[in-house]
Amino acid sequence: MADDEKLFWEEVADVAPIRRERRVRRPPDSAVDAATLAKRREAAAMARERDPNFLAEEGFAPLDPWYVLDFKRPGIQNGVFRKLKQGRYEAEARLDMHRMTVRQARAELFAFMRDCHSLGLRSVMLVHGKGDRKPEKERVSILKGGVDHWLREMDSVQAFHSAQPQHGGTGAVYVLLRKSAEKKRENRERFMRGRVPYEPEKR
Repeated sequence: MADDEKLFWEEVADVAPIRRERRVRRPPDSAVDAATLAKRREAAAMARERDPNFLAEEGFAPLDPWYVLDFKRPGIQNGVFRKLKQGRYEAEARLDMHRMTVRQARAELFAFMRDCHSLGLRSVMLVHGKGDRKPEKERVSILKGGVDHWLREMDSVQAFHSAQPQHGGTGAVYVLLRKSAEKKRENRERFMRGRVPYEPEKR
């Protein structure tokens, strides 16, 4: 044995090997993924049950920024719709959705429209933007498609139309809401105040 090798073995003679920790056998990835997936599905189902927002999360097509939104339900008088198109109803509330993602806009629009209807507001405005630059244009066109789809899903919405140029043009939309049950009750009470109910004569 060479002197160098002999010297090496003398130096390391009292060195103890490093103890390795016991390895835990891991279940196959497929088993872990299946369990995780099941939990995620259950959590997602519970979240949907708690979330009152019924607006679609997908399935709507992008719209050209210059496309004019135009919708009215059967029974809405043409004169009322014409005044809405012309911007002759003052907006009682306004929601600006600039720079929002589709997910954020969906949540904000639902909460805004629900609150407006419960407060008895009849005419509101939504600003979704129009977009001048290409990336902004692509984002806005998707958001505009979402707004057009979502408003049609809401029973409280009677009609809507893209705004006049001075109010944002095709980057904004006028929305007409139906009266809430509470507002109808208040109107009936105000109408009947001071009036004597008619009672037919008894014979």
